[in-house]
Formats: sequence, structure tokens, C-alpha cells
Amino acid sequence: MSGYDSGQTATSCVRAEIKGRKRHIVTDTHGFLVFVLIHAADIQDRDGAPHVLKAIRRRFPWLRHIFADGGYAGAKLRRAMCGHGDWTIEIVKRSDHAKGFVVLPKRWVVERTFAWLGRCRRLAKDWEKSIESATAWAQIASIRMLTRRIARYWIYE
Repeated sequence: MSGYDSGQTATSCVRAEIKGRKRHIVTDTHGFLVFVLIHAADIQDRDGAPHVLKAIRRRFPWLRHIFADGGYAGAKLRRAMCGHGDWTIEIVKRSDHAKGFVVLPKRWVVERTFAWLGRCRRLAKDWEKSIESATAWAQIASIRMLTRRIARYWIYE
């Protein structure tokens, strides 16, 4: 997910210059944010994946299986995973024969989390000037979302 209104660097596409940031998130199977890494939008998904994997390996050594979008596929990801432990990665890709909208297993979990985070006013548009501030607001929005879910659960108990 990229914010195009502010950010650090720009990358030139075929006809446009994209400014903003890219958010890589790691969620659990319920869609709750586990880790977020935000960087400039000029870094492709597969180039940002080694940074994400390196960070989550140190923080969450118990992770064994990771589902990833098709944008993360490639030799660079395999090389990054090679020396970082005994985990497996499953690339969830859309079928070449599919037409229109197709629900992909596990991929919708991350997309739903992006939608939940997008409800936060500070994340709906990229207001932040620093990556650290943008990361903090993503974590704050996730904490707020999780505490509301817990509070709602306890009310009905």
C-alpha cells in the first residue's frame, strides 16, 4: 500500500513519477498486525522482502510458514530465506486463466488488514514526514483496533 501525497523518494514508471511509501505488513491468520516495515515507494516488493524477513526472524523466531503475494516471488526471496532458519514460504498467486475478481486463499487476510488500517485518519493519507512516525501510527492503529476487539469480546461475556 503506498501513500502518494507525501514521502521520501520518487520512482519513475513508464509515464508517471510515483512518490510515497510502501507498507509491508506481516499479520497473523486472523489479520492482526504482527510487524510493519515502511520504506520509499521506489523499492519493489521482492526487493523489500529480505528486509522484512530479516526483521521478523529476529523478533519472531517461532514463525515457520509464511504466505506471500505473487509480487514477492523470485530468486532474491529464496536467497534471503536460505540463511535465516527453517521456514517455508507459500506464494499465493492468481491463476493465469482467471478473469475478473477471484478470492485467493490467505491473501484476503492481508488486504482486509490494509482496509482496517485505512480507517485510521492518519493512515488514510500519508500525512507523516518521517518513516518512523508512519510506522508508529500504523502500530497505534493496530493496537487501537485490537483493544476494541478485546473490549467488545469482554462486554458480551
